Amino acid sequence: MTALLATQRYIQSLPKYMTLCEHNYVRLSKLLPKERSANSVREIKLGHSKFAIIIDDSAKYTLDISIKQLTGMVKGVSPLYLTVRLYQDAKVAEIIHHDYHQRIKPSYGYPNPKMHQKDEKYQLNAFLYDWLVACVEHGQAVLNWDINNGLV
Repeated sequence: MTALLATQRYIQSLPKYMTLCEHNYVRLSKLLPKERSANSVREIKLGHSKFAIIIDDSAKYTLDISIKQLTGMVKGVSPLYLTVRLYQDAKVAEIIHHDYHQRIKPSYGYPNPKMHQKDEKYQLNAFLYDWLVACVEHGQAVLNWDINNGLV
């Protein structure tokens, strides 16, 4: 008996993906450092973990940031590291790198050598959405007190 393989390509729903990226932009805008220049950092505590949002590059229409896990790592699991690009003219944000890997393709054939999911890019951005919701609703920003400027 011969088995036929279904070779249907994964087709991403663009309206669904863009809506997700718009939600990520809105939530991420609330968590960015006040100063929007390169190397600006804002730390956020979520549960027993601490994360840093670092502005890597700032241009007229884009802002590249890194999200790094600083504390609360679990043994055997690599710490969170995401690179996100915010498109300020379109008001969307999407993950462009994760865990120091290469760029993320919109879709992958399946099976593939690295065992990426067909909709890996969408799943990573959905994870970012969930993480941002948790940070906005339950996170605590680490305050940097400056005694010399009379803030205390």
